[in-house]
This record gives sequence, structure tokens and C-alpha cells, in this order.
Amino acid sequence: MSLKVAKILLLITDALLMLYWVAVAVDAIPKESAFRDYSDPMMQAWNWSFFPLDLAAAVFGFAGVYLVSRRHRLGWVVLTIGLTLTFCAGFMAISFWAYYGDFNAIWWISNAALMVVPAIVFTILVVDRAAGAEVGSGPGR
Repeated sequence: MSLKVAKILLLITDALLMLYWVAVAVDAIPKESAFRDYSDPMMQAWNWSFFPLDLAAAVFGFAGVYLVSRRHRLGWVVLTIGLTLTFCAGFMAISFWAYYGDFNAIWWISNAALMVVPAIVFTILVVDRAAGAEVGSGPGR
């Protein structure tokens, strides 16, 4: 997979993450698709506690892709921050679901994607930089 395709995959992931929050905000998640205890106020608070993390992940992801595309010297740093935040959001959710004992495939797959996509993009970013590809300006360039 090329870095260009990987960046598009990340942009789609971040856009879907923000779309999820729009759906939550307008109460558009069908009750039959919601996670266990979705209507419980404590679970709602737990879910909303991810909003700042998810928003930061998407903002850094979008900005990082833009900056890397412009070969800005901080692009790879901003992109790495976005990838890390996205991975952490998925990892925290999967960890919770495992501890909570709720194995709903929809939620597991979507949160696993938040871990897998950044791992793929980061791997491609590292390989491209190691191969000397002009991904963005790094230290000393």
C-alpha cells in the first residue's frame, strides 16, 4: 500500500469517527445497534468522555495529512500525534469492552479499525522515511 492510499484511508477513518459523533449528538444510533447499556447515564458519560480524544485525533490526523502533503517540516510529527491518538481511542474502547464483557461485533470491529488503520499508516510512514522518500521534512532536512 502506498502512503497516498494510506493517507486516504486515515482521512476516511477520521471522517467516519466525526460522523459517529454527529450521529451520537443527534441521537441517530439505532437502539438495536447501540452497545450494551447505551441508555444508561453512566455509559453515556463514558462514551462522551471519548469525544475530546476523538476530536483531537481527527484534527491532528487531518492536519497531519495536509502538512505532510505540503511537505511541511512538522507534518510527520503532527501526523504521528494524530495516529497515536486514533490508536489510543480504539485501544481504550476495546480494553473497556473486554473488561466489561461486551463482545458486540459492530463495536469491536469499528474500534479495532481505529487501532489497525493508524498502525498501517504509521508503518508505511516509517518505511517510506527509512527508504528516503520525501514524505515531509524531518529534522535535518
